[in-house]
Amino acid sequence: GRLPLAIWRRFSKRFADGETVVYVGEVDDVCFSQAGWWLAQLARLIGGPLPTGTETGVPMVVTVTEDAASGGQIWTRICARTCGFPQVIHSAKRFAGPTGLEEYVGSGVSMALRISVEHEALVFRSHGYALQVGWLRLPLPPWLTPGDLTVTHSDLGGGAFRFTLEIVHPRLGRLIRQSAVFREAAS
Repeated sequence: GRLPLAIWRRFSKRFADGETVVYVGEVDDVCFSQAGWWLAQLARLIGGPLPTGTETGVPMVVTVTEDAASGGQIWTRICARTCGFPQVIHSAKRFAGPTGLEEYVGSGVSMALRISVEHEALVFRSHGYALQVGWLRLPLPPWLTPGDLTVTHSDLGGGAFRFTLEIVHPRLGRLIRQSAVFREAAS
């Protein structure tokens, strides 16, 4: 009840298996600390789940596909670059892990998520990271993680919304921040 109706509708949608919704937008803010830039490069070893480019004003497309096998959704983010191929980031949000919701980024790495409403925005916060090896789930110690990841979804009215990703390390401070404004693509 504390969320704008548009956000509530966006996140309460359920689709048939394999159905996809597409959001189109533009990156309007990106910043990396030096440690954050190195973290994004290092994360390429597990599939590149973090933004690597610093360009603003470039198009970004997000597709969300229902995945009946996991009971969750597959998220694909495509961020254009002025030179070269776009960056493609894949992850899956699924109902699993210690909080009941996690984001799987690949190579066995997942992040438990907690959801809250803050200032009429939907906020996803990391609550521990894990490595899955076969049937064994190993929680990662804090020193082996990038820090606290927060994704904020805020409504801008008129069908537009902002997604902001931020990673803050307890000792190194803010590592990465990326913000983009989107609209649902007409089908």
